[in-house]
Amino acid sequence: MNRHPLPMVYLADDEEVVRDALAWLLRSRRLLSEGFASAEDFEAMLDARPGRGADWPDAPACLLLDVRMPGMSGLALFERLQERGLGDSLPVIFLTGHGDVPTAVSAVKRGAFDFVEKPFSDNALVDRVEQALQISERAIEARQQLGQRAQRMAELTDREREVMNLVIQGLANKLIADQLNISVRTVEVHRARVFEKMNVKSAVELSNLLRDG
Repeated sequence: MNRHPLPMVYLADDEEVVRDALAWLLRSRRLLSEGFASAEDFEAMLDARPGRGADWPDAPACLLLDVRMPGMSGLALFERLQERGLGDSLPVIFLTGHGDVPTAVSAVKRGAFDFVEKPFSDNALVDRVEQALQISERAIEARQQLGQRAQRMAELTDREREVMNLVIQGLANKLIADQLNISVRTVEVHRARVFEKMNVKSAVELSNLLRDG
C-alpha cells in the first residue's frame, strides 16, 4: 500500500518569534510545518523543485502568509502563486495587523482562503488551517485524477479514439461499424480495449469520466 505524504502547513513571516509560535501551535494539533523568513525564500523553494513545482503540492498543504514583509510582500507572493495555478491546492490564510485588514479582505475576494487578524485565537486559526487542508486534499485528488485520465487517453490508438467518440455518443456497435467501415467484431475488440485502457466497465461510466474532466 502506498503511503501518502503527510499534510504540511507552510509559514511565511519575517518575525522568527511568530514562526516559532505558529510551529508550536500546529505541533500541538499534530500538524507539521515549515517556516520561511520571506516571500522570496518561499518562492525559491518552489523554483528549486523539479518542474518548478508544476505537480506540487502532492500532499494537503496550506500557507500562513504575513501581509507585510520586507522585500516582496505577502500580497505579491499570493498573486504569483495564483499565476502558478496554486489557488486551490495551496489555500492561503493571511496573517494581518489591524491596518492590513482591508488589504486582506481584498485578497480573499481574489481567491485567498481567509485572513486572521493578529493577535489571533489559537483554536480558531488551527480550525481554519484544517479546513484549508481539506480543500487542498480535494484539489490535489482532482488534479491527480485528471492527470491519470490524460495518461490513459494518450495510450489510445487513433482507431480506439474514433470508436470511443462514437461509443459515448450512444451508437450501437453495428452503427459504429458502418460509420467506420469496419466489422462489428473489430468494433467489439476496440471497444473492449478502450474500456480496459480507460479503466471503465460501461459506456455510461466512460461518458461520465470524460464529462467530469
